[in-house]
Amino acid sequence: MARLVNQLQVSRFLQVYDNAAARRGIKLSIGFDFREYVSITRVTPTKGRTYPNFRPDRSPIRSGEGYWIIGFDNNKEVALTDAARLYDLSRSNLAEHLESLSAFYANPSAHAHSQDRCICNAPSAKQITGKVAYHGDLWVRKDFRGQGLAKIAAGVAHGLSFAMWTPDFLCSLVGGFSLEKGLVAQYEMVHHEPGGSILQLVEENIIDDDWLIWLTGQELRRQVEDHDETELLRTVSSSRPERRAG
Repeated sequence: MARLVNQLQVSRFLQVYDNAAARRGIKLSIGFDFREYVSITRVTPTKGRTYPNFRPDRSPIRSGEGYWIIGFDNNKEVALTDAARLYDLSRSNLAEHLESLSAFYANPSAHAHSQDRCICNAPSAKQITGKVAYHGDLWVRKDFRGQGLAKIAAGVAHGLSFAMWTPDFLCSLVGGFSLEKGLVAQYEMVHHEPGGSILQLVEENIIDDDWLIWLTGQELRRQVEDHDETELLRTVSSSRPERRAG
């Protein structure tokens, strides 16, 4: 019998991150309508275009299988975005899902360009199966970078994904610079491998060579339910350097 989610512990976990965001002048908003999400992110200055994984015109997300996070500053302008969706890979695995382009398009035969391709060389991707929570579209506005907002967004996303789905795996694809700059440590992902997604989407003007980063479901449960609140408060508060202009 599967263990039930300790909702009280999840609530305490999320509250730490929500409070940390508020101390930085950010109000977090959670939503489930990706048409609304795209309508907001499309007109957000300096943010790149949202990948087709999270766009209803290319990959609709059914109710209960996705959510987004937007952080607004004191002027009610967008300072942070993040999104997550659930993939049912009970009859497949992450490598197959990426290489078939099904991770990006609900109907690759209709939407993919003839030169679109994705190669997944990360060995562990073939073992990532079942209920897989995929996190992406994380963006922090330049004047808020270096204040731990990536860590805050990741913490909220981990808590929400666990509470909603208790996934078998939680994963993301990130550029190599994210490891070099120590950003992956902020994402609280335990595992990482190169060759997660060597991607070309012609009409999206996307060329990537991303690493795969992930947690198992049990690691996610321990992170959320077994956290030490005092230690969590300390680590979130420690990543708060002075705010930079720009």
